[in-house]
Formats: sequence, structure tokens, C-alpha cells
Amino acid sequence: MFPGPLGISLAGRGLRVGLWSIEAVQIRDFATDKHRSVDDTPAGGGAGMVMRADVIASALDSVAPGRPILAMTPRGKPLAQDRVRQLAEGPGAIILCGRFEGIDERLFEAREIEQVSIGDYILSGGEMAALTLLDACIRLIPGVMGAPSSGMDESFETGLLEYPQYTRPVEWEGRTIPEVLRSGDHAKIEAWRRQRAEIDTRSRRPDLWERHEGARIQSPSGARRRKQDDTK
Repeated sequence: MFPGPLGISLAGRGLRVGLWSIEAVQIRDFATDKHRSVDDTPAGGGAGMVMRADVIASALDSVAPGRPILAMTPRGKPLAQDRVRQLAEGPGAIILCGRFEGIDERLFEAREIEQVSIGDYILSGGEMAALTLLDACIRLIPGVMGAPSSGMDESFETGLLEYPQYTRPVEWEGRTIPEVLRSGDHAKIEAWRRQRAEIDTRSRRPDLWERHEGARIQSPSGARRRKQDDTK
């Protein structure tokens, strides 16, 4: 499964020229019984199987230390762009992909592991989530995307969703590209894009808008503005 889709396009080119690298570790290689078992039945009963702490710990301990360990699990903290950027700028990461009903909780008590979720839905395993995390980080590595400014206006980079995009033809099925984008007035274009980013974020992701507004209010200028308003 690895590198999978990360072996093609820009990420694949970056992999081939050495901008990033990946080493897949087979957890089953660290099983100790003749069946190479990595899981067992849940304590207390129930459906499914649970991945064993002892086997996974052996696999983790075989990897060189000095990098954060992340476990892809729906019980983790939602992944956000600021954490992605931290990881991309760091020494790399060890990513643990769970399967079945989950992982024996004692592993998280015995090892320093950051539990990460990519959304409120269910996958068959952590591999697809790991690919998502990897892609988000790899695209931020210098040289992978080409132009350094390519990702500056992407959704979440500024705390807002990205503004709508258009390209030729100018008219399609009776719909035209907004006139301001064809005006050549860069100041007006920038203002329009900012306004649309705010409108779309407010309507589509009120949770993001609330955090964005909270950050603006907490800024030094915002603090001064509140003090002035309080004196009125």
C-alpha cells in the first residue's frame, strides 16, 4: 500500500529525487507465534479482533528513535494544517496504522504516541489515513510542489476556505467568469478573493469562521479595538 498514490505525480517525483523517503515496516514480522498473529479477541468479549500491544511495541522499538510516533485512529485529535506544517518541518514521523477493532490501550500508556484522526468516519484501516497525512506533509516539503507560493492561498493555510477558482472558457453553459477576475485590477481581484473566502467559510464551515474571528479578536489591534469600544 506504500507508497501507493504517493509514488506518482509531484509526490512521486519528489520521492524519486530524494526530497522525501518512506520505509514500510511489516508489523507481522514481529509476531512470535507460528501463525504470526498480531491480534486477539477483545478482553471482556465482543465482535472483531484487537491488535496486540506487545507485537506493535516490538515493531515500534525496532525503528530508530528521535521522531514523533503518530497512530491513525478515530479516537485521536483531528488533524489540522498547523500540525501538518509542524510535521513537514520536523525530522519525519513514525506512523502506526491500526486495523480491526483497534489497538490494545496499554500500548498508548507504555509509549509516547500521538493519536490522530482525519475525520469523523470509519475506514477499514489506518493505511488510507496515513496516506492522507503523508500527502498533506509531503506537499509542504520545499521543492515538491515547484513554486514555493503554490500552496499559500490553499484552504486552511490562512484559517479560511480558499476562494472559488475559474479558468477558460470565459463563458460555459451560460455562466461567465466574474467580471472582476477579468478586469486586470489586482487590488480589486485580491479584495474579491478575500471577501469570497470569508463568505464561503462563514456559510460552509462556521466552526472555522468562529476560530478565525476569535484569532482576529485576540490580535493586538483587536485588543486595542475592544478597549476603545468598552470606553464608549
